[in-house]
Amino acid sequence: MKALRTEITDALHSYIAVIERNEPYFKSPFHFHPELELVYVKEGYGTRIIGDRLDSFADGDMVFLGSNLPHVWLNDEIFYKGFTHLKASSIVIYFNKEVFSKGFYELKESSKITDLFMRAERGIRIIGKSKQLIAKKMEAITRKKDFEKIIELLEILHIISTSKEIEYIAHEGYSGGSLLQSKPDRLSEVYHYVAANYNKDISLNEISKIANLTPQAFCRLFKQRNNRHFVEYLNEVRISNTCKYLLETNLNISEIAFHCGYKTLSNFNKFFKKTTGLSPKQYREKARV
Repeated sequence: MKALRTEITDALHSYIAVIERNEPYFKSPFHFHPELELVYVKEGYGTRIIGDRLDSFADGDMVFLGSNLPHVWLNDEIFYKGFTHLKASSIVIYFNKEVFSKGFYELKESSKITDLFMRAERGIRIIGKSKQLIAKKMEAITRKKDFEKIIELLEILHIISTSKEIEYIAHEGYSGGSLLQSKPDRLSEVYHYVAANYNKDISLNEISKIANLTPQAFCRLFKQRNNRHFVEYLNEVRISNTCKYLLETNLNISEIAFHCGYKTLSNFNKFFKKTTGLSPKQYREKARV
């Protein structure tokens, strides 16, 4: 399933677009676009794919997506049978980063929103009271016009940027550690190296030299910065790339496993299920329903 590139705000001739959808089922294909997107599912259930993650969704699901993050909402099969009591209903806000000027992003007061846009590269699920508050504001923004719409959008972004009621969706390896690369330090080369060489053997001695640290010092620093061991991070990057191959190619599972750095299929299957909750075959089949 290859992701299609689209552009939303250009087609609608506006930097901000608020769309209410009431359909028998969600119809958009697997796609990505430069606009950021906030999605609130009012009615409907099924499976959504965001980046390399395949999850279930239901009424009340709310996610915030960064620029160029592939995604699709797929209703369960029953929605395609024409039952009138089933409905796919949502409110979606699209906006281009250029809606705010370069000077806006350089303001100290805007730093949390700037950081939010970077974090949204992995997709963010919003839960709890924050979701309830934002849902009300999304209902309200459908009735706003002109500058009032921008004010409402800023208030929504402020809530998300300061909320702790969020969950990241795509695995960290999906963005190749780009969030961490934005902070220049001695681990920057490590993230670049892993992104380019995840399919090869990477020893602790080798990766420590790239960081210009002893193996012991490297392990301490990596765990401190990432709250995981380097081997766990490397595995996440490999699994993330594996998911991409499962979604976008017809290569068989063993070919994908070996291409992504796994020497044995049994080891790969174990790590894949531990990370995604599904076997590689189940992941591919569920994505193609």
